[in-house]
Amino acid sequence: MATFVDRVVLHVAAGDGGNGCASIRREKFKPLAGPDGANGGRGGDVVLVVDPQTTTLLAYHHAPHQRATSGTQGAGDMRAGRNGEDLVLPVPDGTVVKTPDGEVLADLVGAGTRFVAATGGHGGLGNAALASPRRKAPGFALLGEEGEQIDLVLELKSVADVALVGFPSAGKSSLIAAMSAARPKIADYPFTTLVPNLGVVQAGGERYTVADVPGLIPGASQGKGLGLEFLRHIERCAVIVHVLDCATLEPGRDPISDLDTIEAELGAYAGDLDIAGGRVPLMDRPRIVVLNKIDVPEARDLAELVRPDLEARGLPVFEISTASHEGLRPLSFALAEIVARARAEAPTPEATRVILRPKAVDDVGFNVSRRTGPDGVFYQVRGTKPERWVRQTDFNNDEAVGYLADRLAKVGIEEQLYKVGAVAGDTVVIGPVEGGVVFDWEPTLQAGAELLGPRGTDLRLEESARPTRAEKRRGYHDLMDAKAATREELWTERDSGRWTDPTADEE
Repeated sequence: MATFVDRVVLHVAAGDGGNGCASIRREKFKPLAGPDGANGGRGGDVVLVVDPQTTTLLAYHHAPHQRATSGTQGAGDMRAGRNGEDLVLPVPDGTVVKTPDGEVLADLVGAGTRFVAATGGHGGLGNAALASPRRKAPGFALLGEEGEQIDLVLELKSVADVALVGFPSAGKSSLIAAMSAARPKIADYPFTTLVPNLGVVQAGGERYTVADVPGLIPGASQGKGLGLEFLRHIERCAVIVHVLDCATLEPGRDPISDLDTIEAELGAYAGDLDIAGGRVPLMDRPRIVVLNKIDVPEARDLAELVRPDLEARGLPVFEISTASHEGLRPLSFALAEIVARARAEAPTPEATRVILRPKAVDDVGFNVSRRTGPDGVFYQVRGTKPERWVRQTDFNNDEAVGYLADRLAKVGIEEQLYKVGAVAGDTVVIGPVEGGVVFDWEPTLQAGAELLGPRGTDLRLEESARPTRAEKRRGYHDLMDAKAATREELWTERDSGRWTDPTADEE
């Protein structure tokens, strides 16, 4: 059973951010010394990295679900949460990252090339970070943001210089085994090669890589046989070598018709191929024809017969035998010359440019639109900041909800709602229609903190539990003055005769 996998669907999930902490510092003689809740940790990213030691996507075929670690929650005494570790996934050189819809996200070529597939969520702010001169003791903290979850399609396109193409059992595996140290499976039945084989050839001072693509048949570009699954492996090759079987016993087949069939399949595949990076279109690349199995007398005669027709098409022709190794040396040096020329003509790779996209002057960071749904008219708010603020709000905390209302009003969302015709009581959705936060809009959102003072303040912090020395002295003098005034009033009443003897009435 083949253990080579060149296409997988990968489900990746970045780590979630940790929640912030709402805490009040307590000290001796100072039970309410201010907020000390720390921030939550950031979630880890999922990163794809090209690893030269990785040659297949088999690991992700068996384990398609990959998740990074999440950040931990913040704690009191300003103890910040721990950040989640990034999950680094090694992939082979030549891996193309796509969406399930076919959009190319990254083309990973070259050892060490990185692509952040999913970004970890931000950690929530603690109440210490939310404190301000007007909000001295926030009784809430922000929640951590969830990490990105995305489905990716990974396709491996071999990074080889030479591609061997041809019908099944044309001798491609035997050729790569004879020219290099590769040892693919070789047998006398069609479709022996189920996976691409790579071999390294040394010709003089030039070294190049040869890829053996599984056999192609008519209709391969439409999915017949194994061709469609492996045609992607010839996209990066600089030279295409047509290996033609001159000793085939199948009726209706000969080297000329085999060449025309394979060329038609390559042309059909190249029509849908998007060549980027300055590479030469597939059908414009150098092509060589190899007439194989000339160790058979009838095959040698057929090769000599069709050679003039092939050369008339402008194609270099080599007659070889993988069994006797006849003609392999001239072929290897000819391929080395063409590969060296292609490498010299290849454009020099440029360093990745950092593109700065400043925000437009009139960009407010969100948009408000009037929509119509099954339940009637509603208003939708979309924007990176408002949606993140909603995700980080604890709706079980009235003060946190009030803080969210303040933030939304501060950036001008309420003003935009007025402009598009919203009135109190209308339905407002922040985020996507499916999965967004839905509420009945009230222009002035009241929370419990407003009844006690400005939102985020605590009147208990304004109280002083320990009076100063001057306050103690003032209180003592006031007490003594009150006692002296009471004594003087009693003596005044006694001198005026207002005091009576309680026993006088008994006599």
